[in-house]
Amino acid sequence: MREKVKLQEEEMKDFAQSADGGVSLGKASLVTRSFRLRNEIVRVGLAETLCTYVMMVFGLGSVAQVVTGQGAFGHYISINLGFGLGVALGCHVGGKVSEAIHDYCGGNLTATGAKATAAIFATYPAPYLSLLGGFIDQVFGTAMLLLCLMALSDQKNKPAEAGSKSTLVGLLVLLIGISLGSNSGYAINPTRDLGPRLFTAVAGWGLDVFRAGNGWWWVPVIAPMIGGVLGGGLYKLLVELHHPPCSENCAGSIKTLEETAQNDTELRV
Repeated sequence: MREKVKLQEEEMKDFAQSADGGVSLGKASLVTRSFRLRNEIVRVGLAETLCTYVMMVFGLGSVAQVVTGQGAFGHYISINLGFGLGVALGCHVGGKVSEAIHDYCGGNLTATGAKATAAIFATYPAPYLSLLGGFIDQVFGTAMLLLCLMALSDQKNKPAEAGSKSTLVGLLVLLIGISLGSNSGYAINPTRDLGPRLFTAVAGWGLDVFRAGNGWWWVPVIAPMIGGVLGGGLYKLLVELHHPPCSENCAGSIKTLEETAQNDTELRV
């Protein structure tokens, strides 16, 4: 019922704006109702799809430039900045990435070896990293991500200032990449890794993308989900559960105001 009322209010605003612009109310209503999605799950899904796409364009674009440029177009910090700013800004970046990849590897698309390019799209472990070590790495990295996100959103602690959350989240991703990214590329999100890996599997790299790294593919899918629960739960257990109830906060604020008023009175006397 509330959603229906909200939808009606939005439609009334659209009508008013259309009238101010000299557009027929009937035509504006027809266009609006024809294209507007009323299912909230579908709307959220489309928005999340676009957000993920934007992040991947920036992040993978930076990886592609570093790999195919062999150091001429950036370094490890460039990848961290690409993903961090991609999360924060949500802008579109273009480029002929596919041609550069073909020139770099000579058309031989591989997941391992000196000219491997599959890691441009999905994450793979460093040669020294075991599956267990990589699993712990992903759990820990994602736990830090969710712990910090909980802090940024905690209205009873010190939340991010209005309008600054996206920037801080981008800086958080940048920080994780700089400090924890060298082991396995800090996927810290199943959608960041599994989708691109499936793409490479059907786009020419083949099933080696699932075999490489001793069958690494499942680690960045499962470990982040465990890490997210642990990180969020840790913040809730150590910080959020111990916030004083609202009644105590209100009582403390009233007491502070009373003391301030009393001090002002004494000063005047």
